[in-house]
Amino acid sequence: MKIIVLAGGLSTERDVSLSSAAGICKTLLEKGHDAYLLDVFLGLENPPENLEDVFTLPGHGLEIASGISTTEPDLAAVKASRPDQSDCFLGPNVIELCRLADITFIGLHGGEGENGKLQATFDLLGIRYTGPNSLGCAVAMDKGLTKQIFQQSGVSTPEGVCMYKNDSDHALASTGLTLPVVIKPCSGGSSIGVYIVNTEEEYEKALENSFRYEDEVVIETFIKGREFACGIIDGEALPPIEIIPKTGFFDYANKYQDGATDEVCPADISEEISERMKELTVRAYHALKLNVYSRADFLLDAEGNLYCLEMNTLPGMTAASLLPKEAKVMGIEYGDLCELIIRKSLEARYSR
Repeated sequence: MKIIVLAGGLSTERDVSLSSAAGICKTLLEKGHDAYLLDVFLGLENPPENLEDVFTLPGHGLEIASGISTTEPDLAAVKASRPDQSDCFLGPNVIELCRLADITFIGLHGGEGENGKLQATFDLLGIRYTGPNSLGCAVAMDKGLTKQIFQQSGVSTPEGVCMYKNDSDHALASTGLTLPVVIKPCSGGSSIGVYIVNTEEEYEKALENSFRYEDEVVIETFIKGREFACGIIDGEALPPIEIIPKTGFFDYANKYQDGATDEVCPADISEEISERMKELTVRAYHALKLNVYSRADFLLDAEGNLYCLEMNTLPGMTAASLLPKEAKVMGIEYGDLCELIIRKSLEARYSR
């Protein structure tokens, strides 16, 4: 198959996306596909005369990927590096190359890659792509809406409220919650802009910092507990994985730096808790109108209560990421997982 692996973009998770997509592209090449790694925002400025020759170019676009920094990417510098200085999210030749491909593997994380807008654009243009549909992505990207849907669908989740930057009252008392609380951007990812606060002073500072990322934040009750993730493919939950940061919580640095976190799969929990987590994952997946694949994040408190925090519609896909590790426990190797996602995406939308 001719496959464009789409990465990068202008999300705070840009570097994570490039790393994920590079791994996907490499394994698809090893599987015999004609794959090319393409930055959705920077595009391809100087393509070959015959655009279809891109799929067999030496290097396959992998030169655009580099290691993940412990800090967020400089998006202003990325914008400034685009030769045509356009602010269009889709860079030069992106649409043309995606139309030439048999399918576009979406390796984007956060922002416009995961909020359903790109998927809706591809739907209108007749471009085949991997992962959940536009509706599921749009709903799951909004943590405030997700929380409401979870509450209505019997998916246990921490108590919380949404707050807007232009609200007249930002006081903690107005939320009805008590310290400690968690503050996070409504549509962010990779735990960027997420703060656990224990004092009023920390609350005010965290709120100010989170509003730097978005005009809407979610404030929710802090749940002290063990951290887990549970992937799902085509409606079937995978074995849960426990995430054990060596310091702090599973923030940006702990997620992407070697040795910062221990990950245990299958998780060292009872069969009853494992099955309950898998059941909640399936329920959340259907409640949010998702398909193909995604990943749920959970907390387990000392009393055995499970809380689903969110669903990630395009979870990390390096060979060392959580979903591939869960799939491997099921006997699905990384390259086979990438092909499985392609196959399930084709079945979900394009087999009629």
